[in-house]
Amino acid sequence: MRTPRLAGLGLATMATAALTLAGCADGGSTTPGASAPAAGASATATASGSAADPAAVEALTKATSQLGSTSFKVTANSGPGFKLNGQVDPAQGVGTVEMVASGPNAELNLKTLLAGQDLYLQIPGVTKAGTWTHVDVARLPEGANVGLRPGQIDPVNTSNLLNSSTDVHATGGNSYAGTLDLTKAAGLAGVSQVTIDESGAPAQKVPFTAGLDDQGRLAELTVQIPAVNGQAAQPLEVLYSDYGVPVTVTKPAASEVTEAPDSLYSSLGS
Repeated sequence: MRTPRLAGLGLATMATAALTLAGCADGGSTTPGASAPAAGASATATASGSAADPAAVEALTKATSQLGSTSFKVTANSGPGFKLNGQVDPAQGVGTVEMVASGPNAELNLKTLLAGQDLYLQIPGVTKAGTWTHVDVARLPEGANVGLRPGQIDPVNTSNLLNSSTDVHATGGNSYAGTLDLTKAAGLAGVSQVTIDESGAPAQKVPFTAGLDDQGRLAELTVQIPAVNGQAAQPLEVLYSDYGVPVTVTKPAASEVTEAPDSLYSSLGS
């Protein structure tokens, strides 16, 4: 997720590049509330990994199993060029995400709104000011990451990401560490397939740390994304907070909505 690659791109191409990053969130508090593609999903169903500490696996599994049943806020950043803020309510199937991705010569500000089965985006170069672009979720290419969608209410999709860990262990208190295999989590956590492919073997052993709050819920996650093509590595830092706080989402009026063009679906699949 190297934001400098945005430099010099056309607006529509930039939007596509940024959408491949959306899957995270930015800046937040320390009260967790994470998300999972579905309630009760196992965060680290990898106890079979010989290096895994069963107690640590259980703690993270319990933490992320709560993420599909209560509302929360999530923030994420990777260096100065990528920030994401979101608030979602998995039980109601609603949420909003705003992502900013910037490079030396350009900046994107993308917004996603999910209301049940309806997904709306505001994309520079595609969406007219003051309106929303409605996306047919069934037409989204496999692996396309647009931040939120029905069934994937956590922008970072932490539960699936932690599923790739086989060596999670406690580091003291409510803190944990291990490694992740990003090749098994393509399109998750704001990491583009390009970054994974160019990282090579290191992408299969990416260090992470996680912290829980005093109620055993996920509060923070840091993933050490590998450096690519000589660019400095920028950790992906995610915070979950405000568990249980109501999230209100209002569908845009029909007069404020246009359907996504065919070109958007094809670009998301490229």
